This record gives sequence, C-alpha cells and structure tokens, in this order.
Amino acid sequence: MKNQMFCFQCQETAMNSGCTIAGVCGKKAATSAAMDMLLFATRGLSIVSTALRNSHVCVSKDVDIFVEDALFTTITNANFDRDAIMSKIHQGFTLRDQLLQTAKQHNVNVPEVDAVHWHGPISDYTIKASEVGVLRTSNEDIRSLKELTTYGLKGMAAYLNHARNLGFCDQSLDNYIQQTLADLCLKQLSIDELFAVVIQTGMMGVKAMSLLDMANTLSFGHPEVTEVYLGTRQHPGILVSGHDLHDLEMLLEQSEGTGVDIYTHGEMLPAHYYPSLKKYSHLVGNYGGSWWHQKEEFSHFNGPILFTTNCIVPPVDGANYEKRIFTTNSAGFPGSPHIEADENGHKDFSAIIEMAKTCEPPTALEDGYITGGFAHHQVEQLSKQIIKAIESSAVKRFVVMAGCDGRMKNRNYYTEFAKNLPDDTIILTAGCAKYRYNKLNFKNVHNIPRVLDAGQCNDSYSLILTAINLKDALKLNDINDLPIIYNIAWYEQKAVIVLLALLSLGVKNIHIGPTIPAFISPTVLKTLQEKFGLSTISTVEEDLKKFEL
Repeated sequence: MKNQMFCFQCQETAMNSGCTIAGVCGKKAATSAAMDMLLFATRGLSIVSTALRNSHVCVSKDVDIFVEDALFTTITNANFDRDAIMSKIHQGFTLRDQLLQTAKQHNVNVPEVDAVHWHGPISDYTIKASEVGVLRTSNEDIRSLKELTTYGLKGMAAYLNHARNLGFCDQSLDNYIQQTLADLCLKQLSIDELFAVVIQTGMMGVKAMSLLDMANTLSFGHPEVTEVYLGTRQHPGILVSGHDLHDLEMLLEQSEGTGVDIYTHGEMLPAHYYPSLKKYSHLVGNYGGSWWHQKEEFSHFNGPILFTTNCIVPPVDGANYEKRIFTTNSAGFPGSPHIEADENGHKDFSAIIEMAKTCEPPTALEDGYITGGFAHHQVEQLSKQIIKAIESSAVKRFVVMAGCDGRMKNRNYYTEFAKNLPDDTIILTAGCAKYRYNKLNFKNVHNIPRVLDAGQCNDSYSLILTAINLKDALKLNDINDLPIIYNIAWYEQKAVIVLLALLSLGVKNIHIGPTIPAFISPTVLKTLQEKFGLSTISTVEEDLKKFEL
C-alpha cells in the first residue's frame, strides 16, 4: 500500500522505521503533508535569501523570523493545526516571491530549482508534498545525513525563537540555518562533506544555546537552587506548558492580583529557578510530570492550559479539558484559541485569565517539594565542594542523564538505571528526562544533591559548561578524561541539536536511547560508532557493568 505520509523524525516513529499512515504523536497524514510543504517553501525562501546575502543585498528580519517559526512549527508535538500550517505555507511563498523581485531589481542570479519557482494551486499540495518530503532523497545515507542536519537545524531554530522573544538575536546563526538549508537543497554533497555539515551544525548549536542562556539569565537572573512546591492551593489556576519563559513572565504580570494562581508543567518546571520569575507569589508550583502524562493530569487540573511551545498530546474527543486549551508561538491545535503577539511582542492573556476565574481550583496530584536550579552559575558556586568530593573519592562518577522523556515502556530503564547507581555517583540532568528519577529519595553525597537539575533541554549548555569547568579545575587535557558518563534519552529534534553539539565538542562514548534514531542509516551509524563511540542502551545490569559502576 502506498504511504499516506512518511515521517521518522522522533523516537516514537512506528516500528522505529517511519510513520506512514498517521503519526504516533497524533499527527494526521494531511497535517504531515502540510508540514512537508512548509519545509519546501522554507527551503526555497532560504535559497533566495542566501543568494541575496551573498550578493550583499539586505534581507528583511521577517525572513529570519519566518524560517525560525517554520522549522519550530514542524518539530514533533508542536503544531497539529493544518489550517494554521497552510497559512504559513502561503506566507513562505509570498516572502519567497518578494525576495525574487528584489533579486531581479539587483540583478542577482537565483538558482533555477523547483523550490524557488514552483507555483501551484492548493489542490496540488498533497501530491507535491509526496514529491518534496523526506523520501525525495533516494540514497539512504545521503538522506540520513541531510535529515540529521535538518533536525539539528529545527532544534537550533527553537532555541533562537526563544531568544528572539526576549530581544536577543544573532544574525550569523540565522544566516547559517538558511545557508545550510540552501546547500542541502542545491549542492551534491558527498558523505564526508555532509558529515562535516553535521558537525558544523553542532558547533552552531552550541552558539545558539549560549545565546539563549545569555537571553534567559540577563532577563530573569541566574537560576538559583530552589525548592519547588508540588501541591496546589485553593484558588483557580492556569497551567503553563512548553518552554517559553517570556510568555510565562507576561502571563504572571497580567494575572497578578486577579486571584488566579499559575502552575508549571513539564519542561516549564525550571521557571521556578529564576529570581525574576519566582518573585511572583502566585507562581505556586509545578503540577504533574513530563509531557506524556498530560491526558490524565490535565483532566484533574480543572483550569485552562497554555501551550507555549511543543509537547502537545492531542486530547481524546470529549476530554474535559479539550475546550480549555490555548496555544501561542509556533504551537497550534485545531479549535484551540491561538494568542498572537502584537507588533511590539506583547500578548494579551486576558481571555485565559477570565476563563480561569470561572474554574474550580486544581485537584492535587501529589504534595511536597522538589529541588532544582543547578545551572552552570550555581554549580560554579559549588565547584570547591565538588572538587573536594572528587579528590576524596566521595564522588567517583558523574552521569549525564539529560534529554527527553517519552511514553515507551522501555524508558523505565532510566528510572531503574538511576536507582541502581552507586551512592558515589551524581546525576547531571536537563530536559524532561529528569522526571524518570527526580522524585526518587536520593541521599546527598558530601552535602551535594545526587541529582543536579540544570533546567530545560536547552540548558544542556549548562552541563557542557560544567564539564568544561571540571576539566579545567582537575587540570585535564581532554574533556573525555573526565569521570563523566553520558547516558542520554532522546525524543525530538531539540535533543538532536544537543547530541550534535556534544559531538562537535569532541565528546565521545555517548550512550543514547531508548533506540537509535530511525533516520540514522546503518552506514552513518557505523561511522558515528567508529568516530565517536556512539552506542545505545542495553539492560540496566549490562550498562552498569559497561560503565564500571
């Protein structure tokens, strides 16, 4: 039977091969086709923008904003609203055609390729999508490296989008994304050349994470060690999911004094670590766990839910919270109100606040507190204590267990692995993977918590800085000489850019799971294994033995 779609960008992809009828994530074939067309429009736009920049012709920042948004929109679990995606496709073609006129005016030659000049009616989009989707590249290994790069660019675009929302941009990063999209489309790159692009993308990913780290810390202060409440209060509430801290700040400002409490969910947990956000007394605590628990957890929250980015799980028909979902930024869900920013970047959250006032307080799921806030600045304050613990052998190993959580049963591996780590081992984490073990009752070692949570997935940059600082403090020549093990879980494309960032820094022997990405071909995997020692999980017992734990 002919494929109705093809997508293999996330860890859940069907049979670890590819979703061909509907996405395991809940994405419908028609929505997948629209995403393929959006990427097609984005590649065409990037080819023209790159040609103009290479001829020293100014390109509007609207192009950068569009490309970041388009890539973010197509990240797993971000946008399920086909109509919204169709609107973005039209915007992309319009921007492309405007740039073509600019090129004509400045006598700039633009490549005569389909992505640049295609025009067709909406009725042709589905057929066209099947021609320009992932399978447009017939060679499996070339396709693998192109998609690995593209997914890294998607993760990078997400980080740039967050930084831009806070007023921080880096033109060289936007130029790189568009140049690379153009090169992947136009150039006949060899396997070796594509591997070089993969590593270069990782290097630019480090730069993007650094930019976002600066944007967050200059806007909200350096994260502090903080106890986050896990219970509820007797006021109506709004639950904020996703990753965008600027949205949370605007909501906190607008809801202050209204009698409505604000709770975080999933990847928004680290918001509580920032001084400028935790000063709001109605930022109560964190509700529930990681993204995939939301069907059950949201049904008990009782109030409206704001998705600031990806991590949407489509609710079942008739779910009691279905009419309480709001989206913003690149997120979208059919029938849910979407909150747009005005020309100054301001968003009006009055509708969600007014809805909250009519709702019952959230039903408590648990009680107690959880501690986090161990980003690089905070860990630097503990550096003498950590070095002393290492030198005394009280701490013998660090295990980086960052990345994503997910629904697959074999992800219980990460809970069991953490449970069975010896007491002289400290876990460094970032991203929602931490929900597999961050509520376990670990004892401290040398007054250092056994789980050091740096924050969101983008805060993996903090883990990188921590490793570099430890290397320098211990006077080691190579980052791979550190007593650090990398056992990283992945799910979507922001985890891909983190992986590429680590590879670009020369980190070797990274252990990823629960599966090797379907988009990594056997030949590409063999090269990654030979060059970087990349491997996947086995059993807890075997991996503890492998890591000499």
